[in-house]
Amino acid sequence: MAGTAFQTQYRDEFIAGFEQRQSLLRGTVTSEANIKGNQAVFLVADSGGATAVTRGPNGLIPSRDDNLNQNTATITEWHDLVRKNRFNIVAGQSNQRAIMQQSTMAVINRKVDAQIITELETASVTTGAAQQGSLSLAMYAKTILGNADVPYDGQIHAVITPAYEAYLMQTKEFASADYVNSKPFEGHEGSNPQASTSFRWAGVNWCVHPNLSGKGTSSETCFMYHSSAIGHAAAIESMDSKVGYEEEQDYSWARATIFMGAKLLQNSGVVKMIHDGSAYTP
Repeated sequence: MAGTAFQTQYRDEFIAGFEQRQSLLRGTVTSEANIKGNQAVFLVADSGGATAVTRGPNGLIPSRDDNLNQNTATITEWHDLVRKNRFNIVAGQSNQRAIMQQSTMAVINRKVDAQIITELETASVTTGAAQQGSLSLAMYAKTILGNADVPYDGQIHAVITPAYEAYLMQTKEFASADYVNSKPFEGHEGSNPQASTSFRWAGVNWCVHPNLSGKGTSSETCFMYHSSAIGHAAAIESMDSKVGYEEEQDYSWARATIFMGAKLLQNSGVVKMIHDGSAYTP
């Protein structure tokens, strides 16, 4: 006869695994929510660099056309579907239906950012060879935008890797109270879930993103850009997050769906900062 009879305790509430669950980038670009058809056209309009003129010899003011460029984002459908039979739901730990629904939305939100990142990567302006994050690299990218007539109007964003942020945290102009009012080390311990991923510094809105190309290598692709340089169209009314049950085969399902597309609108409004993050790779 056994002298003990141990019991295994299973926690009823599930713990979310580590993965990006929310879109971090949709708020940094020009968004369109009303979609008809399978294309969204963004019109970029300017003077084409025209300069003021005087009246001609005939006494008339010379006329010109505006510089109008239509950029088309192709809308495609994106889905994530999970199925689990009823036995696995009943026998499984925690609320399996809730897990299905939450995980499908996480997949869709990551796809939003993936589309935007793909379009950012088509830009051709860079800061040159890979280098470690620094005040100089940040100011270089910002200066490139300024020289391209990109306005410093609060709509300039920088999307960086965790390694790039690690170098910024060691820069006195970023972390020292002699230069800034905020306390970045203290802010990372706050209750605000965005405290460690989004911040404003040097007139730029910064976002630390976990899924940029080349992360953890000597060639990470980070970006600085203006909101008007990238367009993202999503049919918000058609966005679905549904949970259902199929009686014949006795399974539950969760599906998330969105119709969307992204497009680079102004190449001069995006700078790719090629960053060496290899020193922070285990």
